[in-house]
Amino acid sequence: MEKIDFKKELKQLYQPSAKEVVLVDVPTMNYLMVDGEGDPNGSKSYADAIEALFSVSYTLKFMAKKGPLAIDYGVLPLESLWWVDDMATFSQEDKSNWKWTAMIMQPDCVSKEMVVDAMTEVGRKKKPAALSLMRFEPFAEGRCAQILHIGPFSEEGPTIAKVHAFIDARGIRTGKHHEIYLSDIRKAAPAKWKTVVRQPLR
Repeated sequence: MEKIDFKKELKQLYQPSAKEVVLVDVPTMNYLMVDGEGDPNGSKSYADAIEALFSVSYTLKFMAKKGPLAIDYGVLPLESLWWVDDMATFSQEDKSNWKWTAMIMQPDCVSKEMVVDAMTEVGRKKKPAALSLMRFEPFAEGRCAQILHIGPFSEEGPTIAKVHAFIDARGIRTGKHHEIYLSDIRKAAPAKWKTVVRQPLR
């Protein structure tokens, strides 16, 4: 059986430096996605989205492992896109008007047919509230600036400002604020949480 560590294969995307902002070219990849809006802190809709995404992602992992593909891989981390209608007013302090897309990248071996089967199985067994809101589609991000933030989400402000300053010196910020959550926040201490902070530019 083939074993693949996609975080290692995509090291430049999922294991950036915490010391400096770097430029990366993010290829088009396929994601399971759920959209929502409002402050994610304590939000049931955001928690529901996470439950549905991981339930289907783990089902797909076991389908790939046990089926004819015979591929064993680790489920990729949770990611989220965050934005407001006017990104000039995007603020860490006021998240009430935030819009979001919670998502998990799926390897190329995962097909639309597999996703349909996985969603059907999850719906039969667990019935997560956000399952009907889920979609599977490619996401193209292109040229981005990113850095690794270590610490609680509440202390991301200076890290985000560093990314924005890096971009402003080279081009124009575009797209949506993107975060990739590398730590299991249920187990790790907040001071050790690792989050990739990414922003597209042109």
